[in-house]
Amino acid sequence: MKLWAKGYATENIVEKFTVGNDRILDEKLAKFDVLGNIAHAKMLCKIGILSKEELTKILDGLKIIQTQIENGNFEIEEQFEDVHSKIEFELVKLIGEAGKKIHTARSRNDQVLVDLHLYVKEEISEIKSLTKKLFYTLISLAEKHKKQLLPGYTHMQIAMPSSFGLWFSSYAESLVDDLLFLNTVYQISDQNPLGSAAGYGSSFPIDRKMTTELLEFETMKYNVVAAQMSRGKLEKSIGFSIASLAGTLSKFASDVCLYMSQNFNFISFPKELTTGSSIMPHKQNPDVFELIRAKCNKLQNIPSEIMMITNNLTSGYHRDFQLLKENLMFSIDEIKEVLEVTEFMLQNIQVKDSILENEMYDYLYSVEEVNKMVLNGISFRDAYQILGKEILEGNFKPTKEINHTHEGSIGNLCLEEIVEKFEKVF
Repeated sequence: MKLWAKGYATENIVEKFTVGNDRILDEKLAKFDVLGNIAHAKMLCKIGILSKEELTKILDGLKIIQTQIENGNFEIEEQFEDVHSKIEFELVKLIGEAGKKIHTARSRNDQVLVDLHLYVKEEISEIKSLTKKLFYTLISLAEKHKKQLLPGYTHMQIAMPSSFGLWFSSYAESLVDDLLFLNTVYQISDQNPLGSAAGYGSSFPIDRKMTTELLEFETMKYNVVAAQMSRGKLEKSIGFSIASLAGTLSKFASDVCLYMSQNFNFISFPKELTTGSSIMPHKQNPDVFELIRAKCNKLQNIPSEIMMITNNLTSGYHRDFQLLKENLMFSIDEIKEVLEVTEFMLQNIQVKDSILENEMYDYLYSVEEVNKMVLNGISFRDAYQILGKEILEGNFKPTKEINHTHEGSIGNLCLEEIVEKFEKVF
């Protein structure tokens, strides 16, 4: 069944190519399509298109379909082009002629836009919740291991003293920036496009304020062309927000892979959370974090894919937009899985003690020694040159005393302030 059917059959090759995998992807949108139908039907009744009796029948029918979706008994079979045609067909089958009126003053264009906006709102909320769970795990680890020192690196060379508290909380605070992107996407999606129809409005006296309130949107996308232009922009926006979050997680995964190697041996995980080699019996590989890194790197390419599909399209609807569903839904599912797995793994991380006792880390303290000399009255440039000469001649012997007190340093992690910042943004 097609909502645009006019009494002739489409060639099979065209049918298969144009429908693509929409039937599978649209099952994620089914519950939102029902919500859109409910709001639209109530509005049609208010403006006199539907009688109260017809509205009651439609709402009863949609409730049955809604229950089928909730119970996992809803399927878009091959004869249906998309979720919209399937739901309308089922509604007509359940209640008869009244169901045929549900598409009045509407287009599939604003139907799918409503579905996508509602879907993104719900998914962003879930991604934020998963991010919050990871954030607090990182903060907890930072507090627990704040006194355990760790080498800091620049240019992959030993640089200055760090700590596990500093490392864990650095990623926690980085999530605040990612949260800002997610909040922006939520605001973009929190605008009602219903009523834009095919992109140029309708001659029916529809009440868009009513559907905005019924669907619990913060506002509406007022201009009907602007509403249609949000297709592509919405997907690109969520792509950027997920890419930002994926960038944070990818960097963290790279750190973990490095720190787990025998050459570093800063952290480990229970053997049950690692994988082995088919020929090397000693191996315990960080496959989980290697896959997290790879998946996140793939996610960081999603905005580019979306831009390449949409960047030369004129205003108005184009079938090209259909291809964006796969990018959108893949990226959402993938980032949720990555967040869950990362948080689970961190619950089991094992941190090593006394890492800096190895003499290879003595040079970590060179800046500390320079600073002590400066505090004793020597200019920074002279102190730098004196210490540099000692190091070159092999005479450098650090006292290994660390006294960092400023905000955000080893001795003052500001965890409470980071939590306050996160909660304010969340």
